[in-house]
Formats: sequence, structure tokens, C-alpha cells
Amino acid sequence: MKPLYEKPPRGVKGRLGRPGEYPYTRGIYPAMYSEGRLWTMRQYAGFGSAEATNARFRYLIGQGVSGLSVAFDLPTQLGYDPDHLLARGEVGRVGVSVATLDDMRSLFAEIPLDQVTTSMTINAPAMMLLALYLLVAEDQGVALNRLGGTVQNDILKEYIARGTYIYPPRPSMRLTTDLFAFCAKRVPLWNTISVSGYHIREAGSTAVQEIAFTLANAMAYVRAAVAAGLEVDTFAPRISFFFACHNRILEEVAKFRAARRMWARIMRDTFGASSPKSLMLRFHTQTGGSTLTARQPHNNVVRTAYQALAAVLGGTQSLHTNALDEALGLPTEESARIALRTQQILAYETGVPEAIDPLAGSYYLEHLTDELENEASRLLEQVEANGGSVKAIESGFIQEEIEASAYRHQQEVENEDRVVVGVNRFQHEGDPPIPVQVINTEIRERRVGQLRAHREARDGAGVNSCLEDLAAASLGTENLFPVVLEAFRVGATVGEVCGVLRREWGEHS
Repeated sequence: MKPLYEKPPRGVKGRLGRPGEYPYTRGIYPAMYSEGRLWTMRQYAGFGSAEATNARFRYLIGQGVSGLSVAFDLPTQLGYDPDHLLARGEVGRVGVSVATLDDMRSLFAEIPLDQVTTSMTINAPAMMLLALYLLVAEDQGVALNRLGGTVQNDILKEYIARGTYIYPPRPSMRLTTDLFAFCAKRVPLWNTISVSGYHIREAGSTAVQEIAFTLANAMAYVRAAVAAGLEVDTFAPRISFFFACHNRILEEVAKFRAARRMWARIMRDTFGASSPKSLMLRFHTQTGGSTLTARQPHNNVVRTAYQALAAVLGGTQSLHTNALDEALGLPTEESARIALRTQQILAYETGVPEAIDPLAGSYYLEHLTDELENEASRLLEQVEANGGSVKAIESGFIQEEIEASAYRHQQEVENEDRVVVGVNRFQHEGDPPIPVQVINTEIRERRVGQLRAHREARDGAGVNSCLEDLAAASLGTENLFPVVLEAFRVGATVGEVCGVLRREWGEHS
């Protein structure tokens, strides 16, 4: 990196284009935020019971959020019901516990699903949780073609960085593409995947690795969908992305711009997409959880504000801002409100949204955008040369690259080559402890009781018949979504549906 950049790289104008035009370096919409169409303020929330999380959702809506984002607990993410032995100690702790249609009804009670968009951070059982959501929409009389939102549904990054997988990669990819096909016909406004660079970055990757490995995964999903018989322009417009935003503001802005340009070129030149919407990289941003510190936690408000600024300067479509206490526990109501206010001050007081891609043409930013694009392209080519993302995951290549980056970063912090304010420099002792959200340890017992009552009240024979149908379908080639939907309609649980597929497909280890 040089201290001074006096002219943009050669040919930069041809690589920029105009906002809303190929290659979308400057943003996917011509006006971006300048005409009052702000990014969606989508705050991630979920803890304890469906009723407790519903109360937090309604509080956030009252405080001005424009989109909901559901955090599920670990048993739900892994396809276990609350009464499973492996769920002990984890029910409701890091997200909301959802096992039945009644739970999903409680989660969205008094929230009209045609008036909000909902994002669900769920992957291995993404089809199952989306099916429950669609049934709640039916209860409310909301047509499925009016529903808007996103299901993460990105199983590949689970093998790379996050770990909440259930099945081996190849049957997992079938669930992903079956969901693509079902929603293309029945839920056309729904984003059927949110390809996540966030968790790759949180695991320790660099910005370059975040771009390259995220796009490699996205290419694998496109190939799988095409192999399943889908036309690229029928599903590609509903592919969305999810990136982290860390502390180096200009690097993060350049990262988003480079990723947009690369994806547009990949979709046009590699996959032959012709719809402009297929070429647009639409993305949600979350500020960097791994940058938050337990020491001097009020400093995290400042970190989050800078990261939010970078996301908006980079043209994000929606944004979650982390709370100051997330290095210590789940956000309290007060810290969640401060996190939302951080976005609102950025939106309404700073003037930043008034200009479209305000940093474009900066000598330094354009050099940095090109540099990130070139390095990420080289790494992406390396993944592709090794057989693509799935094979690179199976060989351990991607995981090893991230682990090496994470190790270098930690060494820099420990050697004080990388300053973390309040941790390895500018320490201060004596600050009073801050309140931390506490999850009631009795939540599991209540959930087990609710589940027992649910099973006693349902038509057991009807559930067993639907689960047998699912087992048979899992060994064939038909789309599994309608079969799963019917199983939940008659009262099956998430653990039972996922358990059938565990038995037929096995588990990834």
C-alpha cells in the first residue's frame, strides 16, 4: 500500500459504468439511496421461546426496523427437537426454539407477513423452517406470491466455517436446489439463498478470501441448480449474498464494489445469464461480530458505527448492526435499541445516503477495488482449477486457507503488530460490569411439555404416513418441498422430518 495515489488505474472508467448498469461496480440501482429508498434496517433477534422472541420482534418494529431477521437456537439449526438428548443445555440459548407449526405461529403472532420481510438464518433444515413460515402465511390468508424475505440455505459455508450441518454435501445440495425450484414457481419474491461470506470472514479469512470463497460457493449452487434442470434466469435473480463488514473502512467499501463486478461478469460470461437481475449481486451486511471485544464493550458502539458507514458507502441492500454486549451474551433490549439507532443516525443525520457511490473515482479506492478484484479472481481460479468449491471443501483446501489467515491475524494481535483498542493497547481497568441478557434455564422443560402436548393432540397415523412418504421421496428424484410441507401441515416436528432424512442419507462427520 502506498501513502499517496495520484491517478486512477488505467481504463477505470470502463470498469465502473454507471450506477444500475453493468458491471454494477457503483451499485445495482440507478438512484441507490438518493431518492429516499434506504437500505432495509434488519436487526437479527431470537432467544428463548417463540413468545419471547415475538415480543422482541414487535418491540423492534415499534422502534423502526424495516425487516425482521430470525436467530434460531442450535437444536433447531441441527434439526433436533427440544426433547432430544443432544438438545440438553442448548434450548433457546443462542436463538429461538422452533419445532412445530404452533411454534412458528407464536413467533409471528400479530405480525402481518405481507407487511414485513423476514430473513431466517437457517441452513441444513432451511427447507423445513421455510415450509413452516409458508404455512403461517396461509393461516394469515397471505398469498405466497406476496411474501418477501430470505432464507440463508447456504450449506457449503457450514462445512467451511460454521459447523451447523446435518447431511453429507451432495444430498444437502439437493435440498438447496429443490427449494430453488419450489420457490421459483410458488414464492417468486423470496430470496432462496443468501450465500454467506460473513461466516467465512468471522472464521478468520481476509477480505480477498471472503470474496473468492463466497463467489466459489455461489458458482457451485448455480451449477447444481442447472444440473437439476433449472434455467439460470429462472432462479438466479433470487440469489442474494451476505457479507461481513470489518474495521478497515475503505477496504470494505472496495470489497463490496469488487464483488459486484466479479459476480456480474461470472453470471454473464460463465453461466450465460441474460436477465440483468441475474447479474446483480444483492447483499445483506452484518457488522463484524469477531471485531467486538469483551473488554471496554462500549467501544463496540464506535466499531459498529464505522462498519455500518462502510456498508452503506459500499451500497448494501440491508444491514444488521451488532449490539455492544454481543461479546458477552445475547443483546439486551437496551443494547439492541442502541444498535438500531446507530443505523437510524447514519440514515437520517449524516447525509451519506444522499450521494450515489460517493467515493467513486477516488484514486486510492479504485486502486484498492482493482487490487481486491485481481487477488480474489486469482484465488477463485485456484478453487475452480481444483474442481470447484465442493471438491475444495472435501479436500480441506478452503478450510486450511482460512485457518492460516486466522492464525496470522491472532499472532499480529498478540505481538501488538495489530492494535485492538482496549485489548492490547489503551487498557483501562475498573469499568463497572454491564447488564447481560440471561436465558431462563427452565426453558427446556417448558418446551418439552409443549412438544408432548402437541404430539398427543395431533393425528399420529397421518404424521407417520407423511414421514413414510418423505422417506420414499428422499430416495428418488422428486422435489422434496411439497412432501415436507404436507408433513408439517399434519403436525410433524422439525426433529422428525430431519430425522427421516438422517436415517436415509446419513450424517456428515
